[in-house]
Amino acid sequence: MLYLKLEISVKCVYKTFISRKLAKALPNCVYLDKDTLIVLSKQIFKVAGEEYNRSSDFFQREIRDYEYYAVLDFAFEALEYNDTVLINAPFTEEIRDNEYLDNLRAKLKEKDAELFVVWVHTDVEVCHERMIKRASDRDAWKLAHWDEYIATQNFKQPDNIPELFVFNNSSEEEYKKSIDAAVKAIRG
Repeated sequence: MLYLKLEISVKCVYKTFISRKLAKALPNCVYLDKDTLIVLSKQIFKVAGEEYNRSSDFFQREIRDYEYYAVLDFAFEALEYNDTVLINAPFTEEIRDNEYLDNLRAKLKEKDAELFVVWVHTDVEVCHERMIKRASDRDAWKLAHWDEYIATQNFKQPDNIPELFVFNNSSEEEYKKSIDAAVKAIRG
């Protein structure tokens, strides 16, 4: 059986750290990170004469969805050569859209593949601390406008995904328990 793993959550829950550790723990896993496309997004902002702000209307309208299309295209191509593909991306809008998920499942079924979704849960305060510590240019606007930004984020666990695995990550103890449980859930 082929598996497409989506690592989803709000920003700054250490999703990338967890995704990389999970991919290493899963033999024969292709790891794809949507953030790899940021170099292209930055160039689009530059060429368009727009401020680099991944929370902007411009990003939402002209870039965001295309990053997802690209990483999913890479994933479906990788499924031709490997049995497990893990995508590290928030999928914040898509995970609550049943039609989107049904279409994704149908496309996976054509390849005799299944969906497995990892929701990384981290407390809001921990996310804020981690974003400050990360000190990334992509977070500058978010940190400068924290209350406005955080009001747009949905920390509630999706309840519409039967393939959902909740990975708790607000502490080292939670992380250790969750990484072992995730590998077991995926590989049996």
